[in-house]
Amino acid sequence: MRITVTVDGTTYLDEVEPRTLLVQYLRERLGKVGTVVGCDTSNCGACTVHLDGHSVKSCAVLAVQADGCEVTTIEGLARDGQLHPVQRAFHDNHALQCGFCTPGMIMQSIDLLAENSDPDEQAVREGIEGNLCRCTGYQNIVRAVRDAAHEMRPGAGPEAERMNEAEMGTQAGVRRS
Repeated sequence: MRITVTVDGTTYLDEVEPRTLLVQYLRERLGKVGTVVGCDTSNCGACTVHLDGHSVKSCAVLAVQADGCEVTTIEGLARDGQLHPVQRAFHDNHALQCGFCTPGMIMQSIDLLAENSDPDEQAVREGIEGNLCRCTGYQNIVRAVRDAAHEMRPGAGPEAERMNEAEMGTQAGVRRS
């Protein structure tokens, strides 16, 4: 099946097997290996990406369902060598240990902050509850999300991604992979 999908500001035209998962397409076809495969059952959230500005577990979405959509991966967050405020807050607050859950946790946190620009601790915990971390105990993750909230203006999550992708779109061409 033929799909057209914009990933991290670049548009791709591809033929894909209809049963290919979005996570497989991103990793195996486009080389977006920051989107990790955790459980393959949508329980852990490690594969979380943004699809048209909202977080989804990419192991539960078919690549054909992303046809005509914009996908943002962890690799698409940094701009001009500058980390996204949530990425920077995770670094500054040591909100990782093994790092396996970190890409999905960051993507989910950005979506959370787009919905609630000033979450309290409980709201953060509820907002990331679909993303599992087996190492940290979540305290530094919660602190990182709250710190990022103070740095970000309201609505700076997926809306800002789309703005940046639009700007990049004028520079990026269409690629066939």
